[in-house]
Amino acid sequence: MLSITASACPGSTPGQGPDLGALVGSRICHDLISPLGAIGNGVELIALSGLDASPEMALIAESVESANARIRFFRVAFGAAGAEQTVGAQEIATIVEALGRTGRHRIDWMAGGAPRLEVKLTFLVILCVASAMPWGGAITVSRTGEAWQITGTAEKMKIGPAIWAALCDPVQSLEVTSAEVEFALARDAAQRVRRNLATEMRESEIVVTF
Repeated sequence: MLSITASACPGSTPGQGPDLGALVGSRICHDLISPLGAIGNGVELIALSGLDASPEMALIAESVESANARIRFFRVAFGAAGAEQTVGAQEIATIVEALGRTGRHRIDWMAGGAPRLEVKLTFLVILCVASAMPWGGAITVSRTGEAWQITGTAEKMKIGPAIWAALCDPVQSLEVTSAEVEFALARDAAQRVRRNLATEMRESEIVVTF
């Protein structure tokens, strides 16, 4: 278990220097995209060769599509982001549509294009919200001016109060496992863009704003 204690005040900027974790994330995603694309192309060529479809080939094709969707999403969520970079609405729509098609959560993105640092934070929050809905659900992302809202709805929710409280309080110690690392990264990303995260919990809904 990784224990992280943040001493910065809400909205403060962490110490200067490269975000090594994000650079590692970018490198890993970059190096994996090409071989995954090659596998996908190989599956398509086999299908075009006229061979009869088989359950095995269908499973491979489905797995490659899922892996590609995740790696593109992770590249934004975990990768490096420059202050001047932006992500276009069409690119975001393609990423979240593919992820929703291959996963348990439908993602409705209604925020258009945005600065990459803000999209990175939003993607990390999406992962946090999805973790509270392990049996599936719907996630809606909207934006009014500079204010973002990420809403998750599901029939069954699984919320750990302590980790959600620490997400919104930069001075509180935050202990995470590898399965919860998005909470620590989201809190750090919020500080980098000088935003304060806030949450509202209901029986079948969770709302995160910043």
